[in-house]
Amino acid sequence: MTAPSSVRRLAETREILLCCGPGGVGKTTIAASVAVLAATSAPGRVLVLTIDPARRLADALGLKGIGNDVVRIEDATLRAAGAQPRGELFCAMLDMKLSWDDLIRRHAPDVRTAERILSNPLYQNITGRFVQSHDYIAMERLHELHSTGEWDLIVVDTPPTRNALDFLDAPARMEEFFSSRLLRWLIAPARGGLLGIAARPFTQVADRILGTQFLADITEFFLSLQSMYGGFVERARAVSRLLSDERTSFLVIATPEPAPLREAEFFLHELSARRYEIGALVLNRALPATLAHHETELAAAELASSAAAIAAEVAPSLGLDGAVTERVLAAAAASSAEWAVVARREAAARDRVASAAPLVVTVPSLDDEVGDLSGILTLGRILGSST
Repeated sequence: MTAPSSVRRLAETREILLCCGPGGVGKTTIAASVAVLAATSAPGRVLVLTIDPARRLADALGLKGIGNDVVRIEDATLRAAGAQPRGELFCAMLDMKLSWDDLIRRHAPDVRTAERILSNPLYQNITGRFVQSHDYIAMERLHELHSTGEWDLIVVDTPPTRNALDFLDAPARMEEFFSSRLLRWLIAPARGGLLGIAARPFTQVADRILGTQFLADITEFFLSLQSMYGGFVERARAVSRLLSDERTSFLVIATPEPAPLREAEFFLHELSARRYEIGALVLNRALPATLAHHETELAAAELASSAAAIAAEVAPSLGLDGAVTERVLAAAAASSAEWAVVARREAAARDRVASAAPLVVTVPSLDDEVGDLSGILTLGRILGSST
C-alpha cells in the first residue's frame, strides 16, 4: 500500500491504527485526536480503544467513565467543543476480567466446561498473571471488535513501548504456552499414562507444599483450559495476521527529547523487523521550527546588543524604569538564544530518525495542556494539516 502523505490520509485508508511509544509523551491524547480527526473529516464509524491501564482516555474525552462496552460520543458533545462531525465517534476501554470471561465462554467446547473454568478458585488470580494475559486479551479484544465489521477505523492506544512489545508478541506466546512442556506437566496427574507416572515425583512434592486441593484446582483449571487449545491458537494466529495486514498501520509517538526518541527508534526498529507497516512517527510537544532559524538568532543578538538603547527610547514613553526595562530585554534575548539551541537539537534529532518512518509529523507545544475534548479537537486539526 502506498505510504500516506498525512495523518488524515492515513486515517482514511487504514482500518486499524495502533498508537505506540514511550510513556509520558501524550500518546493517549494523540490517539484520541486521531480518532476525532477521522470522525470530523470524513463519513464513517470511528472507534478509539484504550488498553493503557492508566485509564486516561475517559478524562480526555470528557466522559465520566468508559469500560468494555462501546460508548458513543454524541454529536452534540462534539459540536459543543467546536467540531462538525461528519462521521460517528465511539470509545471503549479494555476491561480484562469481562474480556476473559467472554473469551472463555466463546472458546469452551461446551457450557459445562466454561462454567467449570469460571468457577475455579484460581481463575481470577491466574488470569491476572497468566502469560501476561492483559496483553493477550487486549489483542483478542481488538480482533473481536475488528471482526464485527462495524467500524471503518479503530484507533488503539497501547501501553508504553516496552510493554507494547509484549502486546505485539502476546499471540505467539499464547500459542507457545499451549504447546509447552509446563502445561503437559501441570495436567499430567489427570491424564495418567507414562507422562503421569513421570510427573509423579513432581506432584508428590507439590502436594506436600501446596496441599491436595490446591494442586487439584490447578490441574482441573489447566486441563479445562487445554480443551480450548484449538480456539485459542486459531485466534492467536488470526491476531498475528491482523497485525501484519495492509489495513493495519502503526503510529509511533514520541517527544524530541533524547530518552523518548531512543525508545521510539527502538520501537521503529522492532516494527520493521516484524515487517509491520509504519504509518508515521509523530513528534509531540516540539518547539516551533522558527526558533532555530538563522533570522531568529540574528534578531536575538541584535536585541541583546541594543537593549540599553531600546530601553532608553521606549521606557520613558511607557512610564517604565529604564534599567529594569534594559534587564528585561537582555533576559528575553538570552532566553531566545537558549531556546534556539534546544530547537536546533530537536531539528537534528528529527533528521536523525526521519529515515525510519515514511512520514514524520511534528506537533508543536501548545500553550495549554490538552485535557478536554476542545483541546483534543485542536490537536486533531494540527495533525490533519501536518505533512
